[in-house]
Amino acid sequence: MGPVRARFDVGETVVRRDVFREKTWTASPQRVLLDDGERLALACWPGAVSLAPTDWILWLRTGDPVVRKQTIHNLASGRWRLGRWIWRDTIWVSSQRTGDYYGVGQFYDPQHRLQRWYVNFQRPYRRTALGIDTFDLLLDLVVEPDLSAYRWKDEDEYTHGRRLGVISDAEHQAVERAREQVIALIDERTGPFEDTWQVDLGWPLPVLPSAQPT
Repeated sequence: MGPVRARFDVGETVVRRDVFREKTWTASPQRVLLDDGERLALACWPGAVSLAPTDWILWLRTGDPVVRKQTIHNLASGRWRLGRWIWRDTIWVSSQRTGDYYGVGQFYDPQHRLQRWYVNFQRPYRRTALGIDTFDLLLDLVVEPDLSAYRWKDEDEYTHGRRLGVISDAEHQAVERAREQVIALIDERTGPFEDTWQVDLGWPLPVLPSAQPT
């Protein structure tokens, strides 16, 4: 599979995985926009094929809350299958920094107009031979494009995940600290919230490698 690299090249395809108890939860091919060894910015856009739990894909298609709740139970029990999911509608740019329990996403429409900021609370990323591994800790923050307002998302799911043992007490404490850090960055309009990106859609779509580890 090759060695773990300290940096990736701009324009290179990497695989971003969510991994829970050594099992792949999601795998997404993304292009590198920036990698300085600490901060890493990645992009994905419509047409890219990812892997995700089949129940999660069903929820995305139907919006059925019962299906979504079952997805979290399947996560906790380690019982899920991966299916193909095609990214659609928006250009997604994510920025994450070594050691942080969050990543800051930006969603753009096809005309590169910023639609929203989206903070994903997650385990600090770890470099692999293919890209990075992390894990979505179920809590999100949706922020207006001009940073004038924000709302917490999926707090009930986060609480449920804690009850099921998906999120440890130590991770919960780290997320609580990360919440305060993120709100301070938004208020100050600094860090990842002072950058916007222009993705070169002339690049070929990023694709997953044929041998995708699970």
